[in-house]
Amino acid sequence: MNHLSIFATLAALAVTAHAYAADAPTLTPELQPLDIASGTWQYHGENLATADQKAGKWTWLEECEWSANHAFMSCSFTMNWPDKVVKSQAVSTYNYSDKSYWHYEMFDSDNGGADPFIARMTIAGNTWTHYGNADKKTYRVIYHYVSPTQVTVRIELSSDNVHWATLAQGEGVKDVRATVRNSNR
Repeated sequence: MNHLSIFATLAALAVTAHAYAADAPTLTPELQPLDIASGTWQYHGENLATADQKAGKWTWLEECEWSANHAFMSCSFTMNWPDKVVKSQAVSTYNYSDKSYWHYEMFDSDNGGADPFIARMTIAGNTWTHYGNADKKTYRVIYHYVSPTQVTVRIELSSDNVHWATLAQGEGVKDVRATVRNSNR
Protein backbone atom coordinates (compact mmCIF):
# COMPACT_ATOMS: atom_id res chain seq x y z
CA MET A 1 0.00 0.00 0.00
CA ASN A 2 2.89 2.31 0.75
CA HIS A 3 4.19 1.92 -2.84
CA LEU A 4 0.81 3.01 -4.17
CA SER A 5 0.98 6.24 -2.11
CA ILE A 6 4.46 7.02 -3.37
CA PHE A 7 3.37 6.37 -6.97
CA ALA A 8 0.30 8.61 -6.56
CA THR A 9 2.42 11.40 -5.07
CA LEU A 10 4.98 11.17 -7.88
CA ALA A 11 2.25 11.18 -10.52
CA ALA A 12 0.64 14.27 -8.93
CA LEU A 13 4.00 16.06 -8.86
CA ALA A 14 4.63 15.22 -12.51
CA VAL A 15 1.23 16.59 -13.54
CA THR A 16 1.76 19.74 -11.45
CA ALA A 17 5.25 20.33 -12.91
CA HIS A 18 3.92 19.86 -16.45
CA ALA A 19 1.03 22.27 -15.81
CA TYR A 20 3.40 24.85 -14.32
CA ALA A 21 5.76 24.59 -17.31
CA ALA A 22 2.81 24.99 -19.68
CA ASP A 23 1.69 28.13 -17.80
CA ALA A 24 5.18 29.65 -17.58
CA PRO A 25 5.29 32.86 -19.63
CA THR A 26 7.23 32.74 -22.85
CA LEU A 27 9.07 35.75 -24.13
CA THR A 28 7.76 37.52 -27.20
CA PRO A 29 10.20 37.73 -30.12
CA GLU A 30 10.73 41.43 -29.30
CA LEU A 31 11.78 40.66 -25.70
CA GLN A 32 13.98 37.64 -26.47
CA PRO A 33 17.12 39.73 -27.22
CA LEU A 34 17.01 41.11 -23.64
CA ASP A 35 17.34 37.60 -22.19
CA ILE A 36 21.11 37.52 -22.75
CA ALA A 37 21.50 39.98 -19.84
CA SER A 38 19.88 37.68 -17.27
CA GLY A 39 22.25 36.47 -14.60
CA THR A 40 25.07 37.85 -12.48
CA TRP A 41 27.82 39.82 -14.22
CA GLN A 42 31.19 41.03 -12.93
CA TYR A 43 32.54 44.06 -14.84
CA HIS A 44 35.92 45.74 -14.70
CA GLY A 45 37.20 48.67 -16.69
CA GLU A 46 38.64 52.14 -16.63
CA ASN A 47 37.62 55.76 -16.87
CA LEU A 48 39.71 57.71 -19.34
CA ALA A 49 41.11 61.10 -18.37
CA THR A 50 38.89 63.93 -19.66
CA ALA A 51 38.27 67.54 -18.70
CA ASP A 52 35.53 66.36 -16.29
CA GLN A 53 37.09 63.22 -14.81
CA LYS A 54 40.35 61.63 -13.75
CA ALA A 55 41.51 58.33 -15.14
CA GLY A 56 40.91 55.37 -12.86
CA LYS A 57 39.84 51.75 -12.57
CA TRP A 58 36.30 50.61 -11.71
CA THR A 59 34.29 47.45 -11.06
CA TRP A 60 30.57 46.73 -11.30
CA LEU A 61 28.37 43.97 -9.99
CA GLU A 62 25.23 43.59 -12.11
CA GLU A 63 22.44 41.16 -11.23
CA CYS A 64 19.67 40.84 -13.82
CA GLU A 65 16.45 38.85 -13.97
CA TRP A 66 13.03 39.01 -15.57
CA SER A 67 10.23 40.75 -13.73
CA ALA A 68 7.47 38.45 -12.51
CA ASN A 69 5.31 39.33 -15.53
CA HIS A 70 8.21 38.82 -18.00
CA ALA A 71 7.77 42.34 -19.43
CA PHE A 72 10.96 43.91 -18.00
CA MET A 73 14.59 42.85 -17.70
CA SER A 74 15.45 44.25 -14.27
CA CYS A 75 19.09 44.82 -13.30
CA SER A 76 20.55 45.89 -9.96
CA PHE A 77 23.96 47.57 -10.20
CA THR A 78 26.62 48.28 -7.60
CA MET A 79 29.21 50.38 -9.43
CA ASN A 80 32.51 51.01 -7.69
CA TRP A 81 33.75 54.04 -9.62
CA PRO A 82 37.24 55.43 -8.88
CA ASP A 83 35.82 58.15 -6.62
CA LYS A 84 32.52 56.73 -5.26
CA VAL A 85 30.08 53.84 -5.13
CA VAL A 86 26.85 54.21 -7.09
CA LYS A 87 23.88 51.87 -6.71
CA SER A 88 21.14 51.76 -9.31
CA GLN A 89 18.16 49.77 -10.49
CA ALA A 90 17.58 49.56 -14.23
CA VAL A 91 14.79 48.12 -16.32
CA SER A 92 14.83 47.51 -20.04
CA THR A 93 11.80 46.65 -22.11
CA TYR A 94 10.20 46.86 -25.52
CA ASN A 95 7.52 49.46 -26.27
CA TYR A 96 5.02 47.91 -28.68
CA SER A 97 3.43 51.32 -29.46
CA ASP A 98 6.55 52.98 -30.86
CA LYS A 99 8.31 49.69 -31.69
CA SER A 100 11.48 50.54 -29.80
CA TYR A 101 13.49 49.44 -26.78
CA TRP A 102 13.79 51.62 -23.68
CA HIS A 103 16.15 51.65 -20.70
CA TYR A 104 15.20 53.33 -17.41
CA GLU A 105 17.78 53.62 -14.64
CA MET A 106 17.13 54.98 -11.15
CA PHE A 107 19.94 55.84 -8.74
CA ASP A 108 20.11 55.68 -4.96
CA SER A 109 19.41 58.95 -3.18
CA ASP A 110 23.11 59.62 -2.54
CA ASN A 111 23.78 59.65 -6.28
CA GLY A 112 21.12 61.72 -8.00
CA GLY A 113 18.06 59.75 -6.97
CA ALA A 114 15.82 62.51 -8.32
CA ASP A 115 17.45 62.37 -11.78
CA PRO A 116 16.89 58.99 -13.50
CA PHE A 117 18.63 58.11 -16.76
CA ILE A 118 16.06 57.38 -19.48
CA ALA A 119 17.44 56.15 -22.75
CA ARG A 120 16.07 54.93 -26.05
CA MET A 121 17.90 51.72 -26.81
CA THR A 122 18.70 50.07 -30.10
CA ILE A 123 19.52 46.41 -30.43
CA ALA A 124 21.38 45.38 -33.56
CA GLY A 125 22.50 41.77 -33.41
CA ASN A 126 24.53 41.43 -30.21
CA THR A 127 25.02 45.18 -29.69
CA TRP A 128 22.83 47.30 -27.43
CA THR A 129 23.20 51.08 -27.63
CA HIS A 130 21.51 53.38 -25.07
CA TYR A 131 21.09 57.05 -26.01
CA GLY A 132 20.23 59.40 -23.15
CA ASN A 133 20.59 63.10 -22.24
CA ALA A 134 21.95 64.89 -19.19
CA ASP A 135 23.43 68.38 -18.77
CA LYS A 136 22.63 69.29 -22.41
CA LYS A 137 24.88 66.47 -23.59
CA THR A 138 24.09 63.10 -25.07
CA TYR A 139 25.48 59.95 -23.51
CA ARG A 140 25.80 56.75 -25.44
CA VAL A 141 26.36 53.46 -23.62
CA ILE A 142 27.28 50.56 -25.90
CA TYR A 143 27.14 46.94 -24.76
CA HIS A 144 28.49 44.35 -27.21
CA TYR A 145 27.79 40.74 -26.22
CA VAL A 146 30.80 38.83 -27.51
CA SER A 147 29.18 35.60 -26.27
CA PRO A 148 26.40 34.64 -23.82
CA THR A 149 28.96 34.99 -20.99
CA GLN A 150 31.14 37.93 -22.11
CA VAL A 151 30.29 41.56 -22.92
CA THR A 152 32.23 44.74 -23.61
CA VAL A 153 30.94 48.16 -22.55
CA ARG A 154 31.85 51.67 -23.64
CA ILE A 155 30.43 54.95 -22.36
CA GLU A 156 30.66 57.92 -24.70
CA LEU A 157 29.70 61.60 -24.55
CA SER A 158 28.74 64.10 -27.23
CA SER A 159 27.69 67.74 -27.20
CA ASP A 160 26.61 67.68 -30.87
CA ASN A 161 25.43 64.05 -31.44
CA VAL A 162 28.09 63.71 -34.14
CA HIS A 163 31.46 63.65 -32.39
CA TRP A 164 31.81 61.13 -29.56
CA ALA A 165 34.45 61.00 -26.83
CA THR A 166 34.98 57.78 -24.89
CA LEU A 167 34.66 58.34 -21.12
CA ALA A 168 34.94 54.74 -19.93
CA GLN A 169 35.41 51.25 -21.29
CA GLY A 170 35.48 47.77 -19.87
CA GLU A 171 34.22 44.23 -20.04
CA GLY A 172 31.88 41.97 -18.15
CA VAL A 173 31.87 38.24 -17.53
CA LYS A 174 28.78 36.31 -16.49
CA ASP A 175 29.29 34.44 -13.23
CA VAL A 176 27.66 31.18 -14.27
CA ARG A 177 27.89 29.73 -10.74
CA ALA A 178 26.05 32.72 -9.23
CA THR A 179 23.45 32.63 -11.99
CA VAL A 180 22.70 28.96 -11.28
CA ARG A 181 22.53 29.61 -7.51
CA ASN A 182 20.14 32.54 -8.02
CA SER A 183 17.85 30.57 -10.34
CA ASN A 184 17.46 27.89 -7.66
CA ARG A 185 16.00 30.34 -5.10
